[in-house]
Formats: sequence, structure tokens, C-alpha cells
Amino acid sequence: MRGSAYGAAGMDAEALADFNKAISLDPNYGQAYANRGLVYRRTKQLDLALADYDKALSLNTGYAPAYLGRGIVSSLQGRQTQALADFNKTIELRPENPEAYYNRGLLYQSQHQHQFAIDDFATAIGLAPQRAEPYVARALSYLALGDNKAAATDLDQAVQINPGDAKAWASRGLAYERLGQKEKAAGSYAKALNINDKYAPAATGFGRVGGRAGQTYQTF
Repeated sequence: MRGSAYGAAGMDAEALADFNKAISLDPNYGQAYANRGLVYRRTKQLDLALADYDKALSLNTGYAPAYLGRGIVSSLQGRQTQALADFNKTIELRPENPEAYYNRGLLYQSQHQHQFAIDDFATAIGLAPQRAEPYVARALSYLALGDNKAAATDLDQAVQINPGDAKAWASRGLAYERLGQKEKAAGSYAKALNINDKYAPAATGFGRVGGRAGQTYQTF
């Protein structure tokens, strides 16, 4: 439990120490392996994360968080078939888990199966409406399908939930640019640049719509 608290606080070294201790005390404690796998995944040690998720599932074949974690690692490693199977299993075990739908949606999106992705993002939004990430992701699939109005609506919501997301603001700029609303587009690109002045999509888009540094734009 203390390891989980350390992990939530971003204290990865302390979290690992506690999970290692828990495993040394009880080598059959599957949740400790899954939790350690999360820390390894977050610190980009993907092979170690995968081994821990596999171990957790060998101890408890019905442990949904381990399937979800392994699915995310598999997706990052380009093993999409395994990732999809793990996300499907997570949803089978925990159909109320928004992260499973969100991550499966990202996988579908990477395969250009945008309608499947949109459906999964919609489910994730329904389960966790105050998370900005599914709105941004769904908007990107709408943009890919040419539904710029729906994309703009989702991105309006995303930037209100998380106004510090440069990607969301820049994507919103693109949506409004495509809708011919250059004022909102310029304002959105400017917001993204205020957050990250090196974010290339925002800088390129801002120039494309004739944005000028120091000028104030209407964003809503």
C-alpha cells in the first residue's frame, strides 16, 4: 500500500523498494508484481514491466490491471495482436474500466480504424467524463475522418478540462482552421505556443493562419 502511495506521488525509487520488499516477503503476491510493472512501465523499462505483468497473471489469471498493463506495454513494443487481446480481456473482466477502452481506442486509431476508435473513446468518456485525454483522442479520429465540427466540439471540452495541454490547443487550432474560423484557430495555436513555445504543430499552424506574436485572439 505504501508503494502504491509512493507511485501515485511520482516517487518511483521508493515505490520500487516497497514492491521489492513485498515480493521478498510473499513471492506469490500477484498485485505487487503488477504494481511494480506499472513503475517499470512508467520509467520506460518495458521488458521488466512485461515480465512483472506476466508473473502477476501466472499467479492470478483474472487480474484485470495486469492485462491492461501488459496490453499497454505490448502496444508500445509494437505487438498489436497481443495488446488487443489483453485490452479485450480487461474489458471482459472489468467493463467499467475507462482506461481499457481508451487504450484499445488508441490501438484502433494507430491502425486507422477510426470508427472503432471513436466508439471506444466515447465509452471511455461516458465512464470518465472529466478526463481530457479521450476527448483529444476522439477529436483526432474525427479529424482523420474529416468531421471537423465534431473534432472542434471535443477539443472545446478537452481544453476546458485541461487548459494546460498544448496538443489539445494545437489540435483545436487545426479543427477551427479547417472550419474556416481563423480567429479561433489563431487563438488556439497561440495558447499552445504559450504552453510550449517549441511545439512545432502549433508554430506551423499559427503561421499558416496568419497569426502574429503579441496579438490577442478570441478563443471561444
